[in-house]
Amino acid sequence: MTHSAPLLLATDSDTARLAAFLKAAGDQLRLDILRVLRSDSFGVLELSQIFDMRQSGMSHHLKVLANAGLVSTRREGNSIFYRRSLPDTGSQWHGLHEQLLGELDALPMDAQLTAAIAAVHGQRGDISRQFFARFTDGTPAQQDLIAHFGLYREPLLGLIDSLELPDRALAIEVGPGEGGFLPDLAARFRRVLALDNAPAMLERAQQLCAEAGLGNVECLLADALQPQALPAADCLVCNMVLHHMPAPAEALKRFADLLKPGASLVLTELCSHDQSWVRDTCGDLWLGFEQDDLARWAADAGLRTGVSLYLGLRNGFQIQLQQFSKD
Repeated sequence: MTHSAPLLLATDSDTARLAAFLKAAGDQLRLDILRVLRSDSFGVLELSQIFDMRQSGMSHHLKVLANAGLVSTRREGNSIFYRRSLPDTGSQWHGLHEQLLGELDALPMDAQLTAAIAAVHGQRGDISRQFFARFTDGTPAQQDLIAHFGLYREPLLGLIDSLELPDRALAIEVGPGEGGFLPDLAARFRRVLALDNAPAMLERAQQLCAEAGLGNVECLLADALQPQALPAADCLVCNMVLHHMPAPAEALKRFADLLKPGASLVLTELCSHDQSWVRDTCGDLWLGFEQDDLARWAADAGLRTGVSLYLGLRNGFQIQLQQFSKD
């Protein structure tokens, strides 16, 4: 006599969670919200703008999604941003969650939604540009309260020097600020391109290059988040700039597009923190980043995670140096 394996029966709480999941997924608007949150996080007012609806209505849909475990929140100072939750490998419904997101991500994004997202990103970018436009005589002094360049220069150089790059013909620095790192890059690469969308900052970088006689450095007024007709780089460096960018995940995709196969992206960034004063005094859009988020965004951009370094700083901040390579 054969005995069949015992059946794994779902409990009432299991079925309740499944019912909440199916309820959340059974609405077109909520599915579109999940699509919009694929690689970015938005506040409730931003989502209300994207979907052209009242805040109260958007808050209701976000609550339904949160109860189903499909979205989570992250506090950025006084603001709360919604993000898409990743499937929980310990959940009974992990496969269903994963399949739902996979099917959604395979769908083309509606052009109207794409334009609405771009409008929100544009508004974020305007805030950052307007902040830095006020500092024609240099970056705000409060920046030194977070992380002076000298505190991470040597570890950053050590990381770059350790990279096994197929060539060192071209390096790109996105957001060079006043150009403090350009002499170091100029000594290590045959050609260096510095991209900045702030004219005042770029002018200071150009002045530094002229005074230092850096004939192999070219400073370009350009938005790195827009497609650029530039030669592919062996290394792209972005120092303490990503937290000023309106769409960090999209930025990593743009950076990857500027790299050769075998090249490296090197990021210097703040770890996630809760010191919201940096928004007003330093023009930060984001309060640092979690390593897992950077790794996930890099993977979506076709980059492989490499070296990670962490530096403890005064005033409660921590800096992370992350290197990603393009296969």
